[in-house]
Amino acid sequence: LATLPHLIRLDLSRNRLTGSIPESFGHLVSPNSQGSLSLILSYNMLFGEIPKSVGNTNFNQFDVSRNNLSGDASMLFGALKNTWVLDISRNNFEFDLSSVSFMTHGLSYLDLSHNKIYGKISSQIMEAIDLQYVNVSYNRLCGKIPSPWKLKYEGLDNTSFLHNRCLCGSPLAPCK
Repeated sequence: LATLPHLIRLDLSRNRLTGSIPESFGHLVSPNSQGSLSLILSYNMLFGEIPKSVGNTNFNQFDVSRNNLSGDASMLFGALKNTWVLDISRNNFEFDLSSVSFMTHGLSYLDLSHNKIYGKISSQIMEAIDLQYVNVSYNRLCGKIPSPWKLKYEGLDNTSFLHNRCLCGSPLAPCK
């Protein structure tokens, strides 16, 4: 694809797309662009890994949920990213959540559920001041959920954390 500097939203969801995500999707705009770019590829039949070029692009909204993607999706995170919606749920991603840096501003929706993500939930996520929704259920996470979680996200219940290897602390059972 050619560079599309004014593109606001590319929504190809629910189109029965197959194959892998093209490397060219990471070149829709320059990495330094201040524009708004959303890439929505949910509810397709995509497989393979997310190209590194996509991780270098600063998407405001990135949704590849409900595909059969795999590999390391940690390149989608970063303190300098402007992502406000990140949904990679219901895939086969496998990476260490402990090793990612979270966006400190803007991130309002984070769904990592139904993957093979391991590690622990970093206390750095508490710095994501705009976070309104999070779901990390059905992964392989362990450790204590950052302690002020319940106070900051009162609408959150234990379903956002269920079915992990050994996650504990409020709103789940206390750690032993």
